[in-house]
Amino acid sequence: MKELDELIEISQFYGRDNRFVIAGGGNTSYKNAEKIWVKASGSSLATITEEGFAILDRAKLNGMLRKVYSSNPAEREEEVKNDLAVANLTKDKRPSVETSLHNIIGYAFVVHLHPTLVNALMCSRNAENELKKLFGEKALFVKYTDPGYVLFKKVDEKLKAYRATYREEPHVIWLQNHGIFVAADTTEEIKVLYAAIFSTLEKAIKNPLPDGEKPVCRCVSQVLPGIRMMLSKSELKTLKVRNNKRIAYFSDHIEHQADIVRPFTPDEIVYCKSNYLFINKDNPDEVLAEAEKVIPDFTEKFGYQPKVLLIKGIGLVAVGDHAKQCDIILDVFEDAMKIAYLAQSFGGSHPMTPEQIDFIDNWEAENYRRKVMSTGKAGRAENKTIIVTGAAQGFGEGISRNLLLEGANIVIADLNEEKGSLTTEHFNSLSQGKGNNALFVKTNVTEISSLENLIYETVSHFGAIDCFISNAGVLRAGGLDEMEPEIFDFVTKINYNAYFYCTKVVSKVMKLQTKYAPEDYYADIIQINSKSGLRGSKANFAYAGGKFGGIGLTQSFALELAPFRIKVNAVCPGNFYEGPLWSDPNNGLFVQYLKAGKVPGAKTIEDVRTYYLAQVPMKKGCSPEDVTKGVLYLMEQCGETGQALPVTGGQVMLN
Repeated sequence: MKELDELIEISQFYGRDNRFVIAGGGNTSYKNAEKIWVKASGSSLATITEEGFAILDRAKLNGMLRKVYSSNPAEREEEVKNDLAVANLTKDKRPSVETSLHNIIGYAFVVHLHPTLVNALMCSRNAENELKKLFGEKALFVKYTDPGYVLFKKVDEKLKAYRATYREEPHVIWLQNHGIFVAADTTEEIKVLYAAIFSTLEKAIKNPLPDGEKPVCRCVSQVLPGIRMMLSKSELKTLKVRNNKRIAYFSDHIEHQADIVRPFTPDEIVYCKSNYLFINKDNPDEVLAEAEKVIPDFTEKFGYQPKVLLIKGIGLVAVGDHAKQCDIILDVFEDAMKIAYLAQSFGGSHPMTPEQIDFIDNWEAENYRRKVMSTGKAGRAENKTIIVTGAAQGFGEGISRNLLLEGANIVIADLNEEKGSLTTEHFNSLSQGKGNNALFVKTNVTEISSLENLIYETVSHFGAIDCFISNAGVLRAGGLDEMEPEIFDFVTKINYNAYFYCTKVVSKVMKLQTKYAPEDYYADIIQINSKSGLRGSKANFAYAGGKFGGIGLTQSFALELAPFRIKVNAVCPGNFYEGPLWSDPNNGLFVQYLKAGKVPGAKTIEDVRTYYLAQVPMKKGCSPEDVTKGVLYLMEQCGETGQALPVTGGQVMLN
């Protein structure tokens, strides 16, 4: 249907532009004489397709205009929801709560949005007067009204009065502390109307938003992991920080914070709740001390933990049930900051009242939206943040992928930027519909400064590090006669020295976490070692020596970090024959071992493969899935540290 195609196009047109839509908000519709197509709850305008629209019978919707509903708000909203369900021709989709409002507007297409510029005006003290100055006396303004049926009836009343006065249908309806409805019989006309509205508002802004980047303070690694654990007493939370000059205008200046202490719109309440925590201290120790005091006070006072923290010198921090929720919280609250700043051009900001806030907080429709935003939790590593070095490909990629599927946030730390970025993109496609995310950080595990940057980026994006997997490794086969000292040093620096560097850097963050964590919380450092770390390997001493040393480091680190509830263990896999380490046609171990004569009598790569498989009692190579099960076991148990867990198919057994 041509009109439906146009509805999809205009929905995506505005939905992809964050000037108009934040966190998938807003809704759109098309109607003919018999039916209305309206965005279903939970659909995103940016990606909406035909499947994202509910279809309703307009005759049944029109009957709701004449019906008298209960005077009790909760009963009334339930009755309205049930009548919408009766009118719904697509029973598997819940229509927007504003469907009835769309239905009474006298144009075929309706696009309802919450643009920042519009809400700078609609959330200002002088909203109505300023609106009339800018858009004329005919501009249709609706004072704040609780969404749902009450708003529907209020707009219906206003429309009837407007039609009687001006003998025409308004194209634009302005809603205080809510947004705007723009309607027309063609989508092109709607675009023209929105463009004119934006042009007028842009000219009316006296002080443009502060522009420019402001990096998140490097001190974030000394603060956020502790705060994350203060907020994770019942379940692990994810924290994410964002900073720029707009945010710093509020975070670094206590006198500006009074403008953002209360929400401006229903969406802000849905995603960020209605109370926020501001910490105005000057150094990490003071911030942590203040947080330790005010977080419990906040929770006791309001009955929930803060979802928004504003920390002086650091920026805006989102507290989410998962990583994707953090992104939404950051977008929505930064938008509120923009509204507060721009509203100065219209007499200052006008937040919602306590009564209005209370209605939204308890409204079933908005609780449904919160439910849609949440994700089911089932994975064994749910909401844990795990760094895996050398994870762009091979064994590291496989381990990371399997941990991602168990619900973990994965940080891919690798030197290979091209493959690391592609792997991250693939991982994030796998986590669609789930709450976790993957992040790539270009990392050289042999440089302390690079590892410190890895920690900084991880904490900035996820708030903590629950497990660090030291997987990056190299193997160069060769006997005493062939092995050059520089090759030996290269292998040892990556396989042995780097494990020390990684543990030195990450243990600082983990100590901070466990200091503020519940007593049953443990952090983990896990080295992906090798069966060659348990038994010598002919013509492979550079690799085996580093791995033997790695087990010595594991046991020593375990003793040192045990008092801090940081477990340190190793997994010793057998051979992953399908991975590039073994099977790369140019430099894989099968090729190297054939050239080095490590397998007596072998003439082909297949001879080498057969030789190695024959040594495994279970006649199979070790897969990333096998190793991941070992990693999960080590993370879940709290009675073992300093262990080297063999996953070798029985080829190497512990004494």
